[in-house]
Amino acid sequence: MNLRISGHHLEVTPAIQAYVSDKFTRISRHFDQVVDIKVLLSLENEKEKERRQKAECSIHVKGHDFFAETLHADLYAAVDLLVDKMDQQVAKHKTKVQNHHHVAAKRLVEA
Repeated sequence: MNLRISGHHLEVTPAIQAYVSDKFTRISRHFDQVVDIKVLLSLENEKEKERRQKAECSIHVKGHDFFAETLHADLYAAVDLLVDKMDQQVAKHKTKVQNHHHVAAKRLVEA
């Protein structure tokens, strides 16, 4: 799993990087076919202070891509909300991908 964290109008400190990578291990724990995760943390220039910190993420799994973004006053809270959204999307995809068909028992043929 490749995890790329970048910042826009924001410096990504080692503490933020460690926090994000720790949170996104939850997704790889639930679904092991995650290929690539790109996280973009940014500081929006909005007048509303409670929606200033933005976190967006795109996840690439085998055959499918997911995207989500969150806005919050606190960057760490935005990351928490983002991980929750992505975890829901990946869990839903996992249930769709799993084979739910029952294998019929082989009949014994007596000749």
